[in-house]
Amino acid sequence: MELHEHVREFTQQAVAAMGVPLDVTVVDVGDNVRVELSGEGGEVLLKRRAEALDALQQIVNTAFRRELKDDRSFVVDCMDYRKAKDAELRQMARFTMEKAKTAGPQEMGPLNPYARRLVHITVAEDPQMSSESIGDAFLKTVIISVRR
Repeated sequence: MELHEHVREFTQQAVAAMGVPLDVTVVDVGDNVRVELSGEGGEVLLKRRAEALDALQQIVNTAFRRELKDDRSFVVDCMDYRKAKDAELRQMARFTMEKAKTAGPQEMGPLNPYARRLVHITVAEDPQMSSESIGDAFLKTVIISVRR
């Protein structure tokens, strides 16, 4: 069975077991593999700042990341929630970068691994800027500063 189909079936069974039978689509989008959920009742996964969606993403990545032949990961989204949050986080990172240029190093966080990766990718778009994660827990802070 092809990996995408295996991920789709696994995710469909997981959300059905949660009592939320949603439609699942798996799409390659360059730097990650998106697992898109849609259907009635999806908002259940978005309660409490999408904790259930984050947990499902962690489960899918734990189950299937090793089967990807590169350094990509799976991004689980429901009703375009994560897509909107990602755009918001990228905008916040750009704002923080501008602030760091005039006021010195700035902190963002605490952030989960997925959010930190988005911030680091956004900062890397500007060759003048650098970013570094600090902390030793699951949630870490990202320091954004001007490259020396």
